[in-house]
Amino acid sequence: MIIVTGGSGFIGSALIASLNAKGLKDILIVDILGKDEKWKNLRQLSFTDYIEADAFLDLISVGRFDWPVETVFHLGACSSTIETDASYLIKNNFEYSKTVAAFALDKKARCIYASSAATYGDGSKGFSDDESKIAALLPLNMYGQSKQMFDIWALNNGMLKKMVGLKYFNVFGPNEYHKADMRSFVLKGFQQIKQTGKVRLFKSYNPQYPDGGQMRDFLYVKDAVDMTMFFLDNKKASGIFNIGSGRPRTWLDLANALFTAMNLRPDIEFIDMPQILRDKYQYFTQADISNLRAAGYKKDVTPLEDAVRDYVQNYLIPYRYI
Repeated sequence: MIIVTGGSGFIGSALIASLNAKGLKDILIVDILGKDEKWKNLRQLSFTDYIEADAFLDLISVGRFDWPVETVFHLGACSSTIETDASYLIKNNFEYSKTVAAFALDKKARCIYASSAATYGDGSKGFSDDESKIAALLPLNMYGQSKQMFDIWALNNGMLKKMVGLKYFNVFGPNEYHKADMRSFVLKGFQQIKQTGKVRLFKSYNPQYPDGGQMRDFLYVKDAVDMTMFFLDNKKASGIFNIGSGRPRTWLDLANALFTAMNLRPDIEFIDMPQILRDKYQYFTQADISNLRAAGYKKDVTPLEDAVRDYVQNYLIPYRYI
């Protein structure tokens, strides 16, 4: 059996679609469906069972999960970078992850978990996934801190030698419609253009970057899933790996790619950044994927313009799901 926590979410549901494509269907999905519409992501997936996250935690906490497990993909978490309830993030992202990791290792199962590029903070410490540099990182928000705490806990307890942690950078693509404020700019921008004919980008408050010149490592979800699946087959790989393109691009690049994909002339408005974000904003990210390459991942990353075009023309315009 393969367990996927967060399996009805953005990356999780895309991962299960990829598992299904390989003929793997003995899958237990663990998630919190709640009141949004991410249940729609389950409709085209094949899986053995579904269980709510709290019920799963109860089972594994008392040793009552009796089925054999081959792999645990632990992707479930609160991913909001603006969540201010630190206690909630500790419980949901840190404590829960510790229990899942201990369960997986006790079952002698492969454990692949989601960390985050948010752990790198403002980037002043670099973007290397070298484990010797983890403790020095300073996240800018509590979400990043919750992921950082688990990375350090896994490292200090010798678990990274037996697990794989994946630091996802700015992933975008199909199945993210339910993520509210955490939806990618591509989806938000697409909806803005449909409604108003233009998109809005944040002004820059860093003199090193002009308005729209802030840079991020954008990664198409299909590449993110492919990189994640790589570790399913390569069981000797362990430790933390960046999951990104390795190619930083500007927000203007992304906006222009979006307009091009929609066959429209660009119309971009720069707006004030909310005060709550100004001291927590990442002006530059770039995944160092040398460790991923050294582990054996050889595939090319989809160029930004091609990824945006595929997302817009094959999913957003016809409003399809993976």
